[in-house]
Amino acid sequence: MPSRRVVLGGFLSAPLAASGPARAAAPLVVASKSDTEGALTGAMIALALESLGLTVVRKLGLGPTLIVRNALLSGEVDLAPEYTGNGAFFTDTVSDPAWKTPEGAFETIRRADAALGLVWLARAPANNTWLIAVNGDLARREGLATMADFARAVAAGLIRLAASTEFVESPAALPSFEAAYGFRLPLDHIISLPGGDTAVTARAAAQGISGVNAGMVYGTDGALDALDLVVMADPKGAQIVYEVAPVIRAEALARHSEIRPVLARIFSGLNAPILRSLNARVTVDGAVAEAVARAYLTQNGLL
Repeated sequence: MPSRRVVLGGFLSAPLAASGPARAAAPLVVASKSDTEGALTGAMIALALESLGLTVVRKLGLGPTLIVRNALLSGEVDLAPEYTGNGAFFTDTVSDPAWKTPEGAFETIRRADAALGLVWLARAPANNTWLIAVNGDLARREGLATMADFARAVAAGLIRLAASTEFVESPAALPSFEAAYGFRLPLDHIISLPGGDTAVTARAAAQGISGVNAGMVYGTDGALDALDLVVMADPKGAQIVYEVAPVIRAEALARHSEIRPVLARIFSGLNAPILRSLNARVTVDGAVAEAVARAYLTQNGLL
């Protein structure tokens, strides 16, 4: 899932590029972050490149956002999936409203990273941003479907929320929802957790742990349907948009221009329901991420 509040610094300079036949024959290093969706999308990239006859070195699960970002910038990694919204932190422009629309977020980071030798390829139409999900029974009983409905439930004293401390305190998270929808969730109605594990907050909402009936989640979390949670829609766009896309070093793309259309076919079809179902195969069913990726690509004629 997309990491938040990324602080970057101390980028390594890119190593000298090889030339001639050695350069042409160099394998492509594909990395991803150490989370379920990173493993899935990273595996899709690696499998797609291999279907083109390219040699791939996998560094899937390399680490958190900062590690993967620095590896791309230094040339240690050629290609990795990344979220458009993290560009707000890469560029230190979190308050820019461009990050709250899909096209604005993509274009802003695409232009900024072009100057750093990175190319953003076609993104998936699935917003994996911070959201709030409500216990299914409560949502159906009270007619809760959007954050405006959620605000009404808060005013009625119906909501007990489990969320990370960062979600509660970061101006870009819960306070942004509160400002957009005109509510204030009392602190004694919040269970604040030090980590950002949505598996914990979602399960608390589903099972009513400690009286909780709502939880912080990400938009493409795999367990949402299995836990009978209803995600509150954010029609006012209070949150930064996080759409996943392959990011490739410009020199690697120049050597292998055939990568762009192949990955575009894959990522343009990864909407939120599809990503949720694929994530669920891993997090709920216990399947291996690369096996899930291969099956999806094969079944959809993408390999």
